[in-house]
Amino acid sequence: MTTTNAAQRRARAKVEYNAFLAACPSRQLLDRISDKWVVLVLCALGGDAAQTGAAGDAMAMRYSEISRLLAGASQKMLTQTLRALERDGVVTRTVTPTVPVTVTYELTDLGLSLHEVSRGLRNWAQNHMEEVLTRRTAYDDRAS
Repeated sequence: MTTTNAAQRRARAKVEYNAFLAACPSRQLLDRISDKWVVLVLCALGGDAAQTGAAGDAMAMRYSEISRLLAGASQKMLTQTLRALERDGVVTRTVTPTVPVTVTYELTDLGLSLHEVSRGLRNWAQNHMEEVLTRRTAYDDRAS
């Protein structure tokens, strides 16, 4: 068995987690975090919705609160998204034994770091939608 120094381990890890390589496991993570529902859940739990685009304070939210914010998300999709984020360590689920039982979701430190990125994506989409729609129309006019 050969030993490796820190530089060799970093070099190996850099190769192992290269998303441009077909077998890279980080591609699975990119699939997860590029989902629109993931971005919206992260922004909701990050407190962005309360401030209409501004950086808010992260907060614990009940399922029903998240569901109300994410118009168009089915119960199944929201449940699957929250479970996947919990599995990845991005969200924590806390059950409080009350009557009825209270379940809240909150971003972990890992989730907060991802929230910074997702907030930027959401803001970019909102701020550039008019330009994108104009360019789509121009493209469609040229193509037809």
